[in-house]
Amino acid sequence: MTLTPDASGVFPIAPTPFNPDGTLDWASTEKLFAFYDEIGSDGTTVLGIMGEAPKLEPDESLRIVKTAVAGMPGKPVIVGVSAPGFAAMRSLARQSMELGAAAVMIAPPPSLRTDDQITGYYAQAVEAIGTDIPFVIQDYPLTLSVIMTPAVIRKIVTDNPSCVMLKHEDWPGLEKISTLRRFQADGSLRPISILTGNGGLFLDFEMERGADGAMTGYAFPELLIDVVTLQKAGKRDEAHDIFDTHLPLMRYEQQQGVGLAVRKYTLMKRGILKSDAQRKPGSAISAAAKAEVDYLLSRVAKIDPRADI
Repeated sequence: MTLTPDASGVFPIAPTPFNPDGTLDWASTEKLFAFYDEIGSDGTTVLGIMGEAPKLEPDESLRIVKTAVAGMPGKPVIVGVSAPGFAAMRSLARQSMELGAAAVMIAPPPSLRTDDQITGYYAQAVEAIGTDIPFVIQDYPLTLSVIMTPAVIRKIVTDNPSCVMLKHEDWPGLEKISTLRRFQADGSLRPISILTGNGGLFLDFEMERGADGAMTGYAFPELLIDVVTLQKAGKRDEAHDIFDTHLPLMRYEQQQGVGLAVRKYTLMKRGILKSDAQRKPGSAISAAAKAEVDYLLSRVAKIDPRADI
C-alpha cells in the first residue's frame, strides 16, 4: 500500500508509550493501534514530533512502524523520517517502506529561511530517500520556525511528483488552505491531500476551507472522526456542536510544553496507555493540572459520554 493524493479522513498522530522507567511499553503500543483501528481511523502517523521520535533508538523506531502496520491492517501508516542528515532519513524511510508503511513525512529543519532554501531542501530530501517513496510535507511554523508560503508549497508539489500530501499546521492558516485550493482550481497545482494538525483546534473551519481531514493527536480521536464525517455529510451545525463540546479540553491539551503530558494523562485515564510517562527529557503535569483535566473531562462528559472516565 502506498499513500495517494486522494487520501482523506483522520490519521491520528500516535504518541509513543513508555513505562515509568523509560523503556518502551509494547503492550500499550499494540493496544493504541488496535484502538485507532477499532474507532474507524483512516490511517495513522508514527514517529512524529509528539511521538518523541528523537528519543528512540533506530531498532525501536522500526519496531513501532512494524507494530502500527500490523495493528491497522489495510490502512496507511505514515512515518516521520525527519533527521539532521539525509543518510539517517534515507535509512529510516526505506526500511519503513519495506515494513509496509505507506509514506513518509518530512519536516524542514529550522535553519531554512529563504524560499529557495526550502524548495532546495525538499529536492535534496527526495533525491536522498528515492523518488519511489510517497512523502508528506510537514508545514509547522509555530514549532519549526520555517515559513512556507502557498507558492512555496506549490513549487515543492510541482517539482516532486512523489509529494502526495500536505500536513497543514500553520496558525493562522485558514487562508492558506483556501489559497492552495484556488491554485488547484485554476490548474496551477495538481490535486493533493491536505490533512490538518494543531491538536484539531481549527478543524471545524479547516474542513469548510477544503481540508480533507485531520492528522493530529487529540486524546479523543473519535471527536476528530465525528467532525470530519459530519462536515463531509454537509451537517455543519452538528459538526460544530460536537466540536464545541470538546474545545475547552482541546485548548488545554494544546499548551506549549505540557501538551503531550496532558494527552498521555488522558489516554492513560481512558485505559489505552498503562502510563503517562515520557522518556527523559520530558515534562509532566502537576496534581493541580491533573485535577483541571479531570474537571474538563467531567464537563465534556455531560454531553459526550465517551469522556465519562
